[in-house]
Amino acid sequence: MPNVAVVDMAGKQVGTIDLAESVFGIEPNAAVMHHMVVNYLANQRQGTQSALTRAEVSGGGRKPWRQKGTGRARQGSTRAPQWTHGGIVFAPKPRSYRFTVNKKVRRLAMKSAFSSKAAANEIIVIDAIKADAYKTKVIAEMLKAIGAEKKALIVLPEVDAKVIKSASNIKGVKTAQVNTLNVYDILNADKLVIVKDAVSKIEEVYA
Repeated sequence: MPNVAVVDMAGKQVGTIDLAESVFGIEPNAAVMHHMVVNYLANQRQGTQSALTRAEVSGGGRKPWRQKGTGRARQGSTRAPQWTHGGIVFAPKPRSYRFTVNKKVRRLAMKSAFSSKAAANEIIVIDAIKADAYKTKVIAEMLKAIGAEKKALIVLPEVDAKVIKSASNIKGVKTAQVNTLNVYDILNADKLVIVKDAVSKIEEVYA
């Protein structure tokens, strides 16, 4: 069972916490995590690229010259793909790149991501994050004190507007609640900063 120190906002250790073996101590499945990352990135795609086919470009209603007798190749329209200003063959059209992943696979990927972070000592448990005002400086100083100055994912037990807004100005720092976590953000972060109350919620959901 992984054991992690619990620190306060000043970086001082105030206790320890045992993380659930079934969530933070399994053998990470790299293939499943990769599948979930591909799924996340595919679902982010806008799919808004579009081009005009020969039926949609303007002009080309008249046959440019008669069918036979000119010595030139037969042409039916000046908007065929081989003409300048002609339509695009198999033109891309707006589409969705979304695909779904089975629930069991999603759960395994999340537990694998948590376990890989725990194995690499990249999980920091903090007893509480308190922001009395919308102050980026408060969160920045906290991250510096606990050694998570670069890319960090702060996991909150519930929505805290002051913490979320204060952290949003810091480059490389993201915030999430237990119900909005995803494998991509977990793996992309150098440090996973979890509020102590959020740990029990994660274990409740994924154990």
